[in-house]
Amino acid sequence: MTSMGEPFPVLIVDDQAPFRAAMKAVLKRTAEFELVGEASNGSEAVSLTEELHPALVLMDINMPEMNGIEATRAMVSRHPDVVVILCSTYDAGDLPPEVATSGARAYLNKEHLGAETLRRLWSERDAQAFTSV
Repeated sequence: MTSMGEPFPVLIVDDQAPFRAAMKAVLKRTAEFELVGEASNGSEAVSLTEELHPALVLMDINMPEMNGIEATRAMVSRHPDVVVILCSTYDAGDLPPEVATSGARAYLNKEHLGAETLRRLWSERDAQAFTSV
């Protein structure tokens, strides 16, 4: 929770509406987080970050216009306090090499998305090592 006990604002970014819906369902089961916006590509996500100031961004990797890695770099360079968790269907060993240097704090395989996993990754957000689940 934030200093005032408010839930942390979350932006979800994915070009597939069904996965955005799944992310929203997970967020509804977590009192710590509140959905403040959603985007379907990286450039839209960068703009919404400027407008909405999310604490957490759940970011798909492969999207049209601007992919999640490029969008993460842009967000984190302007807002280093934003926590970005990249999400995709890649096995951790098959991730593009630039994922670890994008500024994202973690990688979450979409199959593992759930309230407990999200809480754990959030609690580990200040760890120095890039995490993948």
